Amino acid sequence: MKRLFLPAMLAAPLLAHAAITVKDDDGATVTLQKPALRVISLAPHITELLFAAGGGDHIVGAVSYSDFPEAAKKIPRIGSNIELDLERIIALKPDLLVVWRHGNSERQIDVVRRLGVPVFHSEPRKLDDIPDNLLRLGQLMGTSDAANSAAAALSATLAGLRTRYANRPPVRTFYQVWDKPLYTLNGQHIVSDALRLCGGENVFASLAVTAPVVSVEGVLQANPEAIFGSAEKSYGGIDMWRRYGALTAVRNDNLFTVDGDLLNRAGPRMIDGAAQLCEKLELARSHRHK
Repeated sequence: MKRLFLPAMLAAPLLAHAAITVKDDDGATVTLQKPALRVISLAPHITELLFAAGGGDHIVGAVSYSDFPEAAKKIPRIGSNIELDLERIIALKPDLLVVWRHGNSERQIDVVRRLGVPVFHSEPRKLDDIPDNLLRLGQLMGTSDAANSAAAALSATLAGLRTRYANRPPVRTFYQVWDKPLYTLNGQHIVSDALRLCGGENVFASLAVTAPVVSVEGVLQANPEAIFGSAEKSYGGIDMWRRYGALTAVRNDNLFTVDGDLLNRAGPRMIDGAAQLCEKLELARSHRHK
């Protein structure tokens, strides 16, 4: 018995300090020698993911607009999506940087990377990538129990939505991110994946740029059946379309407002945003029979 017990005793410390290796959303390998206890979040959706993965107490710094859950508002700010406070980041001695490259300066991120801080790129491109992000972030922070539970719940909700809205008649849709200039999203963006889940068809899916600027004339020519705008900011929004009475979305009263914090952030709450989107697209279908 002693011969069997001794190797197990020797193996225990090795297992406790086994390296953690995951792939990020770029496909790059991220390796930590031990779970990350000091994490910096460089996007609001990342902050939400880290909390949902059970690592809220591990976040030592976050960018502006990291305001959910409520506890996130108390995290020290280390800049914005546009410009980071490198001195503050370095002073916080992070053992993991979780980044979103569309907003953050790649040059600044590289400075921190060269100091030896591991970098995980979070860029969910499909709704299924959100629970998958939770699993990998949970591994990196040593909070897999919480992360696995949260990921399973999100996946179950997604599966329910897919079943409910499978084979629904398509609705040609324009998704408006901003009105001046008039920004939308192409088919590669995760919002388009949410639309597809509900049977929506993005009228600008084929554009090459992820967040292209389009013209009013272009929208009129596309003649969407439904138009969505977010309530994230105080601006002109979807009301700008009411003057165009010949537009199918206006004629059928299919101008909808959605919560931008849910749909424009690829965090756990986006699944709730997708459910909201599905309900409104179902309403648009019912308006066909008026």
